[in-house]
Amino acid sequence: MYVIMVYDVNVKRVNKVLKIGRKYLNWTLRSVLEGLLTEELYENLKEEIMRVINTEEDAVYFYLIDTYNAPHKTIIGATPGEFNFIE
Repeated sequence: MYVIMVYDVNVKRVNKVLKIGRKYLNWTLRSVLEGLLTEELYENLKEEIMRVINTEEDAVYFYLIDTYNAPHKTIIGATPGEFNFIE
C-alpha cells in the first residue's frame, strides 16, 4: 500500500518522529513522508510512533492508498528537503 504520513508534534519529539518515519518512508516535505509499505511494515511504523508521541498534544495522520501504484503528484515550488529514496 502507498502510505502518506503527516505529523504535527511538539518540538521536543519532532526529530524522533522524523527519524522513525525515515526508516520506513521517503521524507518529501517538512512534516510529510510517503512511500510503499507492506501491511507488516505499516504496523511496525505505527507502533514505533505510538511509543514516542504524546497523544494528548501530538497528531500523526496516515493516509493509505490501497494500491501499489504511487498517486500522481504535481509539485509546484521548492522542495524543502532532499528526496531520500529507500532501496
